[in-house]
Amino acid sequence: MILGIDEAGRGPWAGPLVVGAVVLGGVQIEGLTDSKKLSKKKREALYSEITNKAVAYASGWVSARELDEIGMSAALRLASRRAVQQVTVPYSEIIIDGTVNFLIDTGKGRYVQTMPKADLLIPSVSAASIIAKVERDRYMTKLGEKYPTYGFGSHAGYGVARHREAIEKHGVIGEHRLSFAPLQKYTTIRSPSADTRFSEIPVSARESRDKSRESRTAQPKRGRISKKVSSADGSATTTKSIGDKAENVVAEYLRGEGHEVIERNWRTKFCEIDIVSRKDDTIYFTEVKYRKNAKYGDGLTAITPKKQRQMRFAVELYLSGHLGGGSVVLAAAAVTGKHFALEGWIKIIE
Repeated sequence: MILGIDEAGRGPWAGPLVVGAVVLGGVQIEGLTDSKKLSKKKREALYSEITNKAVAYASGWVSARELDEIGMSAALRLASRRAVQQVTVPYSEIIIDGTVNFLIDTGKGRYVQTMPKADLLIPSVSAASIIAKVERDRYMTKLGEKYPTYGFGSHAGYGVARHREAIEKHGVIGEHRLSFAPLQKYTTIRSPSADTRFSEIPVSARESRDKSRESRTAQPKRGRISKKVSSADGSATTTKSIGDKAENVVAEYLRGEGHEVIERNWRTKFCEIDIVSRKDDTIYFTEVKYRKNAKYGDGLTAITPKKQRQMRFAVELYLSGHLGGGSVVLAAAAVTGKHFALEGWIKIIE
Protein backbone atom coordinates (compact mmCIF):
# COMPACT_ATOMS: atom_id res chain seq x y z
CA MET A 1 0.00 0.00 0.00
CA ILE A 2 1.11 3.54 -0.76
CA LEU A 3 1.26 6.40 1.73
CA GLY A 4 0.74 9.59 -0.26
CA ILE A 5 2.06 12.94 0.99
CA ASP A 6 1.40 16.48 -0.23
CA GLU A 7 1.35 19.96 1.28
CA ALA A 8 -0.80 23.07 1.25
CA GLY A 9 0.15 26.59 2.26
CA ARG A 10 3.74 26.95 1.09
CA GLY A 11 3.21 30.35 -0.54
CA PRO A 12 0.76 32.37 1.62
CA TRP A 13 1.88 35.31 3.72
CA ALA A 14 -0.15 34.10 6.70
CA GLY A 15 -1.39 30.95 8.36
CA PRO A 16 0.04 27.48 8.91
CA LEU A 17 1.78 25.07 6.59
CA VAL A 18 -0.18 21.80 6.38
CA VAL A 19 0.97 18.42 5.07
CA GLY A 20 -1.56 15.70 4.32
CA ALA A 21 -0.83 11.97 4.46
CA VAL A 22 -3.24 9.31 3.15
CA VAL A 23 -3.27 5.53 2.72
CA LEU A 24 -6.14 4.55 0.43
CA GLY A 25 -5.33 0.86 0.22
CA GLY A 26 -7.73 -0.73 -2.23
CA VAL A 27 -10.31 2.05 -1.89
CA GLN A 28 -11.46 3.61 -5.17
CA ILE A 29 -12.61 7.23 -5.05
CA GLU A 30 -13.75 8.89 -8.26
CA GLY A 31 -12.57 12.40 -9.08
CA LEU A 32 -9.28 12.48 -7.18
CA THR A 33 -6.79 14.98 -8.61
CA ASP A 34 -4.66 17.94 -7.60
CA SER A 35 -6.74 19.84 -5.04
CA LYS A 36 -5.98 23.17 -6.75
CA LYS A 37 -7.83 21.97 -9.86
CA LEU A 38 -11.04 21.33 -7.93
CA SER A 39 -13.80 23.69 -6.89
CA LYS A 40 -14.27 24.26 -3.18
CA LYS A 41 -17.54 22.30 -3.28
CA LYS A 42 -15.89 19.33 -4.99
CA ARG A 43 -12.93 19.39 -2.58
CA GLU A 44 -15.25 19.33 0.39
CA ALA A 45 -17.22 16.39 -1.05
CA LEU A 46 -14.02 14.44 -1.75
CA TYR A 47 -12.65 15.30 1.70
CA SER A 48 -15.73 13.71 3.27
CA GLU A 49 -15.35 10.61 1.10
CA ILE A 50 -11.62 10.30 1.83
CA THR A 51 -12.04 10.63 5.58
CA ASN A 52 -14.83 8.04 5.55
CA LYS A 53 -13.24 5.48 3.24
CA ALA A 54 -9.44 5.76 3.46
CA VAL A 55 -7.49 3.15 5.40
CA ALA A 56 -5.71 6.01 7.17
CA TYR A 57 -5.31 9.76 6.87
CA ALA A 58 -3.60 12.48 8.89
CA SER A 59 -2.31 16.02 8.67
CA GLY A 60 0.83 17.64 10.08
CA TRP A 61 0.79 21.34 10.92
CA VAL A 62 3.54 23.94 11.36
CA SER A 63 2.43 27.35 12.57
CA ALA A 64 3.53 30.65 11.05
CA ARG A 65 5.69 31.33 14.08
CA GLU A 66 7.44 27.96 13.81
CA LEU A 67 7.96 28.50 10.10
CA ASP A 68 9.53 31.90 10.79
CA GLU A 69 11.90 30.32 13.27
CA ILE A 70 13.14 27.32 11.31
CA GLY A 71 12.61 28.26 7.65
CA MET A 72 10.49 26.71 4.92
CA SER A 73 12.67 23.66 4.24
CA ALA A 74 12.77 22.62 7.89
CA ALA A 75 9.05 23.41 8.25
CA LEU A 76 8.19 21.07 5.38
CA ARG A 77 10.25 18.31 7.00
CA LEU A 78 8.66 18.90 10.38
CA ALA A 79 5.09 19.01 9.05
CA SER A 80 5.71 15.83 7.03
CA ARG A 81 7.08 14.06 10.09
CA ARG A 82 4.11 15.17 12.19
CA ALA A 83 1.71 13.82 9.59
CA VAL A 84 3.48 10.48 9.06
CA GLN A 85 3.84 9.84 12.80
CA GLN A 86 0.04 9.66 13.05
CA VAL A 87 -0.29 6.95 10.38
CA THR A 88 -0.02 3.62 12.15
CA VAL A 89 -1.37 1.23 9.50
CA PRO A 90 1.17 -0.78 7.46
CA TYR A 91 2.26 0.49 4.05
CA SER A 92 5.06 -0.51 1.68
CA GLU A 93 5.91 2.76 -0.09
CA ILE A 94 5.76 6.52 0.48
CA ILE A 95 5.25 8.87 -2.45
CA ILE A 96 5.81 12.60 -1.93
CA ASP A 97 4.63 15.11 -4.49
CA GLY A 98 7.59 17.06 -5.88
CA THR A 99 11.33 16.47 -5.99
CA VAL A 100 12.39 16.68 -2.33
CA ASN A 101 12.33 13.81 0.15
CA PHE A 102 11.22 15.55 3.35
CA LEU A 103 11.71 12.31 5.31
CA ILE A 104 15.23 11.55 4.09
CA ASP A 105 16.84 11.90 7.54
CA THR A 106 14.27 9.75 9.31
CA GLY A 107 13.72 6.02 9.50
CA LYS A 108 11.05 6.37 6.79
CA GLY A 109 13.36 8.01 4.27
CA ARG A 110 14.41 4.81 2.54
CA TYR A 111 10.80 4.03 1.59
CA VAL A 112 10.20 7.38 -0.13
CA GLN A 113 9.82 8.02 -3.83
CA THR A 114 9.51 11.65 -4.92
CA MET A 115 7.44 12.36 -7.99
CA PRO A 116 6.62 15.70 -9.64
CA LYS A 117 2.89 16.03 -10.33
CA ALA A 118 2.17 13.02 -8.15
CA ASP A 119 -0.99 14.80 -6.99
CA LEU A 120 -2.28 14.37 -10.56
CA LEU A 121 -1.07 10.80 -11.04
CA ILE A 122 -1.23 8.92 -7.74
CA PRO A 123 -4.64 8.69 -6.02
CA SER A 124 -3.28 8.58 -2.47
CA VAL A 125 -1.19 11.71 -3.13
CA SER A 126 -4.21 13.44 -4.66
CA ALA A 127 -6.14 12.53 -1.52
CA ALA A 128 -3.33 13.92 0.67
CA SER A 129 -3.43 17.13 -1.33
CA ILE A 130 -7.17 17.45 -0.69
CA ILE A 131 -6.83 16.70 3.03
CA ALA A 132 -4.17 19.39 3.43
CA LYS A 133 -5.98 21.97 1.31
CA VAL A 134 -9.41 21.54 2.87
CA GLU A 135 -8.17 21.54 6.46
CA ARG A 136 -6.01 24.59 5.90
CA ASP A 137 -8.83 26.45 4.09
CA ARG A 138 -11.22 25.70 6.94
CA TYR A 139 -8.69 27.06 9.39
CA MET A 140 -8.20 30.22 7.37
CA THR A 141 -11.96 30.73 7.11
CA LYS A 142 -12.28 30.61 10.89
CA LEU A 143 -9.27 32.89 11.17
CA GLY A 144 -11.07 35.29 8.84
CA GLU A 145 -14.05 35.33 11.20
CA LYS A 146 -11.72 36.18 14.06
CA TYR A 147 -9.89 38.91 12.10
CA PRO A 148 -12.42 40.13 9.49
CA THR A 149 -10.33 43.12 8.38
CA TYR A 150 -7.79 40.81 6.72
CA GLY A 151 -10.23 38.74 4.65
CA PHE A 152 -8.43 35.44 5.28
CA GLY A 153 -11.50 33.45 4.29
CA SER A 154 -11.38 34.72 0.72
CA HIS A 155 -7.65 34.57 -0.05
CA ALA A 156 -6.35 31.98 2.49
CA GLY A 157 -3.46 34.23 3.46
CA TYR A 158 -1.96 34.85 0.02
CA GLY A 159 -0.50 38.26 -0.77
CA VAL A 160 -3.40 39.58 -2.83
CA ALA A 161 -4.17 43.29 -3.06
CA ARG A 162 -6.86 43.21 -0.35
CA HIS A 163 -4.52 41.45 2.04
CA ARG A 164 -1.63 43.85 1.32
CA GLU A 165 -3.88 46.86 1.91
CA ALA A 166 -5.13 45.43 5.22
CA ILE A 167 -1.57 44.87 6.42
CA GLU A 168 -0.55 48.40 5.47
CA LYS A 169 -3.53 49.81 7.36
CA HIS A 170 -3.74 47.53 10.40
CA GLY A 171 -0.28 45.98 10.72
CA VAL A 172 0.44 42.28 11.16
CA ILE A 173 -0.77 39.66 13.63
CA GLY A 174 0.77 36.49 15.02
CA GLU A 175 -0.45 34.47 12.03
CA HIS A 176 1.68 36.44 9.56
CA ARG A 177 4.95 34.98 8.30
CA LEU A 178 7.44 37.74 9.02
CA SER A 179 10.27 35.78 7.42
CA PHE A 180 8.68 36.35 4.01
CA ALA A 181 10.41 39.22 2.22
CA PRO A 182 7.32 41.50 1.82
CA LEU A 183 6.66 41.32 5.59
CA GLN A 184 10.18 41.49 7.02
CA LYS A 185 9.85 45.23 7.60
CA TYR A 186 7.15 44.42 10.20
CA THR A 187 9.46 42.21 12.30
CA THR A 188 9.54 44.69 15.19
CA ILE A 189 6.15 46.29 14.53
CA ARG A 190 3.11 44.20 15.40
CA SER A 191 -0.50 44.96 16.10
CA PRO A 192 -1.82 44.45 19.67
CA SER A 193 -3.16 41.04 18.65
CA ALA A 194 0.20 39.83 17.38
CA ASP A 195 0.65 37.12 19.99
CA THR A 196 -2.79 35.59 19.56
CA ARG A 197 -2.90 31.81 19.10
CA PHE A 198 -5.98 30.70 17.20
CA SER A 199 -7.64 27.96 19.22
CA GLU A 200 -8.69 25.75 16.32
CA ILE A 201 -5.14 24.89 15.16
CA PRO A 202 -3.97 21.37 16.16
CA VAL A 203 -1.96 21.27 19.39
CA SER A 204 1.27 20.22 17.69
CA ALA A 205 1.14 23.25 15.44
CA ARG A 206 0.36 25.70 18.23
CA GLU A 207 3.47 24.85 20.22
CA SER A 208 5.71 27.52 18.73
CA ARG A 209 8.34 29.65 20.41
CA ASP A 210 7.47 33.06 21.79
CA LYS A 211 9.61 35.32 19.60
CA SER A 212 9.58 35.52 15.82
CA ARG A 213 13.02 35.44 14.23
CA GLU A 214 14.42 35.67 10.74
CA SER A 215 13.82 32.48 8.77
CA ARG A 216 16.78 30.14 8.40
CA THR A 217 17.07 26.38 8.09
CA ALA A 218 18.18 25.13 11.49
CA GLN A 219 21.75 23.87 11.57
CA PRO A 220 23.11 22.15 14.66
CA LYS A 221 25.73 24.07 16.62
CA ARG A 222 27.84 22.95 19.52
CA GLY A 223 28.95 24.83 22.61
CA ARG A 224 27.60 27.59 24.80
CA ILE A 225 27.73 31.35 24.97
CA SER A 226 29.89 32.10 27.99
CA LYS A 227 29.72 35.01 30.39
CA LYS A 228 31.31 35.60 33.79
CA VAL A 229 29.13 34.98 36.85
CA SER A 230 29.58 34.09 40.52
CA SER A 231 29.58 30.42 41.40
CA ALA A 232 27.91 28.89 44.42
CA ASP A 233 31.01 29.51 46.58
CA GLY A 234 31.33 33.14 45.42
CA SER A 235 34.27 32.66 43.05
CA ALA A 236 34.32 34.02 39.52
CA THR A 237 33.48 31.48 36.83
CA THR A 238 31.45 31.30 33.63
CA THR A 239 27.98 30.14 32.73
CA LYS A 240 29.56 27.66 30.33
CA SER A 241 31.72 26.04 33.00
CA ILE A 242 28.79 25.86 35.42
CA GLY A 243 26.54 24.37 32.76
CA ASP A 244 29.18 21.88 31.73
CA LYS A 245 29.74 20.73 35.31
CA ALA A 246 26.01 20.29 35.91
CA GLU A 247 25.56 18.36 32.69
CA ASN A 248 28.58 16.17 33.47
CA VAL A 249 26.92 15.16 36.73
CA VAL A 250 23.67 14.28 34.96
CA ALA A 251 25.43 12.49 32.10
CA GLU A 252 27.33 10.29 34.57
CA TYR A 253 24.11 9.53 36.41
CA LEU A 254 22.42 8.48 33.17
CA ARG A 255 25.34 6.25 32.20
CA GLY A 256 25.11 4.64 35.61
CA GLU A 257 21.43 3.94 34.89
CA GLY A 258 22.30 2.16 31.66
CA HIS A 259 21.90 5.05 29.21
CA GLU A 260 24.13 5.67 26.21
CA VAL A 261 24.72 9.43 25.92
CA ILE A 262 24.54 10.19 22.18
CA GLU A 263 24.43 14.03 22.15
CA ARG A 264 25.56 16.87 24.42
CA ASN A 265 24.61 20.53 23.91
CA TRP A 266 22.76 20.03 20.64
CA ARG A 267 21.94 23.56 19.52
CA THR A 268 20.38 25.52 16.70
CA LYS A 269 19.81 29.24 16.44
CA PHE A 270 16.35 28.68 17.88
CA CYS A 271 16.58 26.02 20.56
CA GLU A 272 18.85 23.57 22.34
CA ILE A 273 18.85 20.20 24.05
CA ASP A 274 21.26 19.57 26.92
CA ILE A 275 21.55 15.78 26.82
CA VAL A 276 20.22 13.16 24.41
CA SER A 277 20.55 9.57 25.60
CA ARG A 278 19.29 6.15 24.63
CA LYS A 279 18.29 3.22 26.80
CA ASP A 280 16.88 0.11 25.18
CA ASP A 281 14.42 1.34 22.51
CA THR A 282 13.77 4.73 24.12
CA ILE A 283 15.43 8.08 23.42
CA TYR A 284 15.57 10.51 26.36
CA PHE A 285 15.90 14.27 26.03
CA THR A 286 17.05 15.80 29.30
CA GLU A 287 16.94 19.47 30.29
CA VAL A 288 19.52 20.24 32.99
CA LYS A 289 18.80 23.05 35.47
CA TYR A 290 21.41 24.32 37.94
CA ARG A 291 20.69 26.39 41.04
CA LYS A 292 23.15 27.88 43.52
CA ASN A 293 20.78 26.83 46.28
CA ALA A 294 17.26 25.55 46.71
CA LYS A 295 15.99 28.57 48.64
CA TYR A 296 13.34 29.25 46.01
CA GLY A 297 13.00 25.71 44.80
CA ASP A 298 15.33 23.46 42.84
CA GLY A 299 15.85 23.62 39.10
CA LEU A 300 12.81 21.50 38.39
CA THR A 301 10.55 24.43 39.31
CA ALA A 302 11.77 26.09 36.10
CA ILE A 303 10.15 23.36 33.98
CA THR A 304 6.94 25.30 33.47
CA PRO A 305 4.27 24.41 30.88
CA LYS A 306 5.81 27.06 28.61
CA LYS A 307 9.24 25.45 29.00
CA GLN A 308 7.77 22.04 28.27
CA ARG A 309 6.31 23.37 25.01
CA GLN A 310 9.72 24.74 24.06
CA MET A 311 11.32 21.40 24.88
CA ARG A 312 8.82 19.53 22.74
CA PHE A 313 9.49 21.89 19.84
CA ALA A 314 13.26 21.32 20.19
CA VAL A 315 12.79 17.55 20.28
CA GLU A 316 10.60 17.55 17.16
CA LEU A 317 13.19 19.64 15.36
CA TYR A 318 15.97 17.27 16.46
CA LEU A 319 14.02 14.20 15.36
CA SER A 320 13.16 15.76 11.99
CA GLY A 321 16.85 15.55 11.11
CA HIS A 322 17.78 12.23 12.73
CA LEU A 323 16.84 8.62 12.26
CA GLY A 324 13.56 7.77 13.90
CA GLY A 325 12.44 4.69 15.75
CA GLY A 326 11.63 3.89 19.35
CA SER A 327 9.83 5.80 22.06
CA VAL A 328 10.62 9.35 23.13
CA VAL A 329 10.77 10.68 26.69
CA LEU A 330 11.35 14.28 27.81
CA ALA A 331 13.09 14.55 31.16
CA ALA A 332 14.56 17.16 33.50
CA ALA A 333 17.37 17.07 36.04
CA ALA A 334 18.09 19.44 38.92
CA VAL A 335 21.66 20.10 40.10
CA THR A 336 22.27 22.31 43.15
CA GLY A 337 25.05 23.93 45.13
CA LYS A 338 28.81 24.33 44.98
CA HIS A 339 29.27 20.57 45.08
CA PHE A 340 26.91 20.11 42.11
CA ALA A 341 24.64 17.63 43.82
CA LEU A 342 22.07 15.89 41.68
CA GLU A 343 18.74 16.61 43.37
CA GLY A 344 16.62 14.62 40.97
CA TRP A 345 16.00 13.35 37.44
CA ILE A 346 12.38 12.99 36.39
CA LYS A 347 10.41 12.09 33.30
CA ILE A 348 8.05 14.94 32.44
CA ILE A 349 6.55 13.88 29.10
CA GLU A 350 6.36 10.35 27.71
